[in-house]
Parts: sequence; C-alpha cells; structure tokens
Amino acid sequence: MPSTIKKNDLVKILSGKDRGKTGRALKVFPRENRIMVEGLNLRKRHRRARKQGEKGQIVTVPVPMHISNTMLICPSCSKAQRAKISAGGGEKFRICRKCGVKIP
Repeated sequence: MPSTIKKNDLVKILSGKDRGKTGRALKVFPRENRIMVEGLNLRKRHRRARKQGEKGQIVTVPVPMHISNTMLICPSCSKAQRAKISAGGGEKFRICRKCGVKIP
C-alpha cells in the first residue's frame, strides 16, 4: 500500500501514549509501514562507555511507529485527514480531502 505521508510532513498521532500530539516526520520506512516522528514515541537506550574513563549514559531516541497510528495534517487548512492520491499530467500528487488543495 503506498504511503501518503512523506518526510518533513506534519502528522498527528492517533493512538498510543502520545495520542493527540503532533510532530514532523523524520523518516518514513514504506516497506515496513513505519514512520519516525520528531520528539514522539521516545525510548530510553543505555549506552556503555566506549573509551576508558568515559561514563555510560542513558540516551532517549525516537523509535519508528506503525504508519496507521498517524494522520497527515494539511498545511493549508491545518486539519488532520487522509490524503487522496490523484494522477494527472503524468505525475501523482496528494490532495487534501477537506479543502481540496494540492499538498506539496
């Protein structure tokens, strides 16, 4: 299934601990149907010391979530919706279902 969410799109989280929050899509993994959102779905990772005398640390990193748990936010009307994929003039583009504007 083709993804209607691309990198740097603004998305809204529909389920999970971050439900209702919005963020920018950092990375999209279309084969795994997963998306990484900036500042959301964070996990703590324990890093061991690499050099002698250096201390280990706990780092928070964003983890990919399933793409069905997110919804695209239209840049023109600022509403969350599913984008409609339309083909015309030899190219495919996304259209907002609420306001009908072409999404870049």
